Amino acid sequence: MRFLLDGMLGKLTRWLRMIGYEATYLNDSPDHDLLALAKRESFILLTSDEELYRNAISKGIDSFLVQGRIEAERLAGLAERYHLNLNIDTATSKCPMCGSSIREVLKKDVEASVPPTTFKVYQSFWVCTNPNCAKVYWQGSHWKRIEQTLESAREIIDSKRSAQTRTAIGRTSQSGRGKGTSTVSAPGNQELPTN
Repeated sequence: MRFLLDGMLGKLTRWLRMIGYEATYLNDSPDHDLLALAKRESFILLTSDEELYRNAISKGIDSFLVQGRIEAERLAGLAERYHLNLNIDTATSKCPMCGSSIREVLKKDVEASVPPTTFKVYQSFWVCTNPNCAKVYWQGSHWKRIEQTLESAREIIDSKRSAQTRTAIGRTSQSGRGKGTSTVSAPGNQELPTN
């Protein structure tokens, strides 16, 4: 799955890369260029611009209107729509800055590239494979915030699913009223009488 994000979604670009998806970010491109690139390269276009979204849909481009006040809400909506895995796996994560692959390296290989305290405290390091970027990563104090955001996104999805299940059960129960019985869905798609 490959995503193209407009200039309003720089943070979301980094999140998608961290969880292992190809995400191309174009900060200053006009709408017609974004639409042409998305169509030509079969990108999924992500935008929070309603007009751009409607325009993409009218041209047959797979597009998603990103909504939400915080990143957890935005990630949840996107993950729900495209069944994204909201976990960081360093084997598939990409560099949040440039989108290239990252690889684990020996601690001694990054000594000159990280602050001395960081080098002393942390044992595992990853480096971007793009020589023009070569950014070094470790699971520092920010890691807890990253995990909290992803957990919040998963909780939003679970909460929506629970609400949808309750609504579906309520509709099923209401449809059986006045007939002497009501039904609820049971495993295996069987319907069992409740009275």
